[in-house]
Amino acid sequence: MTTSLTRDLFRRVGFVSVLLLAGSASQAQQQAQQPAAKPPVATPIDEKKDAKPAGQPAKEGEGPKLESSSMNGLVKMPAAATPVAREDDWWKKRHEGFNARVKEAAQRGDAQILFIGDSITQGWEGEGKQAWADTFAKHGAINLGIGGDRTEHVLWRLRNGNLEGLAKPASGQAPKVAVLMIGTNNCANTEPVDTATGIAMIVRELRAQLPETKVLLLAIFPREEKPGALRAKNTKVNELVKPLGDGKHVFFLDIGPSFLEADGTLSKKIMPDALHLSPEGYQRWAKAIEPTLADLLK
Repeated sequence: MTTSLTRDLFRRVGFVSVLLLAGSASQAQQQAQQPAAKPPVATPIDEKKDAKPAGQPAKEGEGPKLESSSMNGLVKMPAAATPVAREDDWWKKRHEGFNARVKEAAQRGDAQILFIGDSITQGWEGEGKQAWADTFAKHGAINLGIGGDRTEHVLWRLRNGNLEGLAKPASGQAPKVAVLMIGTNNCANTEPVDTATGIAMIVRELRAQLPETKVLLLAIFPREEKPGALRAKNTKVNELVKPLGDGKHVFFLDIGPSFLEADGTLSKKIMPDALHLSPEGYQRWAKAIEPTLADLLK
């Protein structure tokens, strides 16, 4: 039985359409066959009419329009799924630096892996520097993580240059894998269904701009020394976005247990502040995803 949160997600973003765009048509059909009160109705996709050249960002209002019998007009997107930039100068500078790095990679076509996220992803440049050098540098990996980012900020960045030119590089090939881990900065003041909607829209954006790139969608990492309200909210988000994984274009992976002790707690050795990773934490992250990445990079 589809949960009320999942049904709400369908109404809010047209999750069935997101699944279709992510290559999960069969899962979407199964969801559509399940009974639900006042189900949303999505306009069928006309592949010829709706087709977009690879590498172009999806624009607001594009794609099938989702309408609900319980609402008039289009369903309003939550803040977590509405792209917005941050005003900090340092943030703008880092974003522009990403755009420059991506343009260089688009000329060479040598970036096989993209890492997209917040401060935990940015941390590959700090506490995770050695693990990155040992595991990902040889693949020309690009770190697109910015501390403090929420889903809406990542969505804005992807639509404003962070992926430009990568779908059709001047030489070489498009990235093979985009690793996405985002959402923990939303959880304090955002409902799980809204955060999940934001993540779904980011996956949709990645699929639209980089159709040849597989998406490795990581569950939001556990936080708080002991299981608490914030960790519980992130767990609900993970449950909601898990269906995005279709095993063909999008691959969902929960490596959270790799960071936890046997009793479910987080040790300071792995996450000193119960949120950000230590060098050993990054080693565990690299080890946990390496087998999946190896398959996706083939």
